[in-house]
Amino acid sequence: MNLDPGETLTYTLENRHCAGTIDDGTHVRCDATAAPYCPQHTDRWPCARCQGDCNLPLESCREEHAVYLAAFAPETFKVGVTRSWRLERRLREQGADRGAHIRTVDNGRIARQIEADIATTVGDSVRVDRKVAGLHRSVLLDEWEELLGAFEVLERFDFAYGLELNDRPVAETLLSGSVRGTKGRILVIERNGTAYAVDMRDLVGCEITQSETARDLQVSLGSFE
Repeated sequence: MNLDPGETLTYTLENRHCAGTIDDGTHVRCDATAAPYCPQHTDRWPCARCQGDCNLPLESCREEHAVYLAAFAPETFKVGVTRSWRLERRLREQGADRGAHIRTVDNGRIARQIEADIATTVGDSVRVDRKVAGLHRSVLLDEWEELLGAFEVLERFDFAYGLELNDRPVAETLLSGSVRGTKGRILVIERNGTAYAVDMRDLVGCEITQSETARDLQVSLGSFE
């Protein structure tokens, strides 16, 4: 499915169930009602809540890691860690507006220890609804620079996603309209003069049919101007 800006999507979302799994490159269907994944197909990543008290259970844990700060407009910040070679990609995956590389360490355990310490004051997660609320905003640079002032910044990142929004989009789950762009896991679609922000995780496991959605959708005030 092409999600490039300007593409037109004409899909109706049908029943949602477990998305199944990929086995040797082939999708294996699962009709369990739990979505996006049933317990059998839920992948429990051992590093998800690690605070550096592990025995480096994965091969990737032994790779060089970067500790970073991420900014989401207008003034939501978080700390995170990733393998050094994935730093820029990881920031984009999260839809960060700005990022700063603040430490490089030998492995993931050390990185998680540093992350846990910084997270006591900065936080280590950002809800999708907070990201949606700032899609039409810019990062407040004074607050961002004040945060960075407490760290030795090794590299800075500044991302542009080309959404060109004047107002906050309406949060909705649909797959029909003109693509404005994507920001992390958020898809922005325009339909009948209203911009909608779709959490693409909410689409996982949905059956789709090739037709425009016929259901009533909330519209923005701007669409009446």
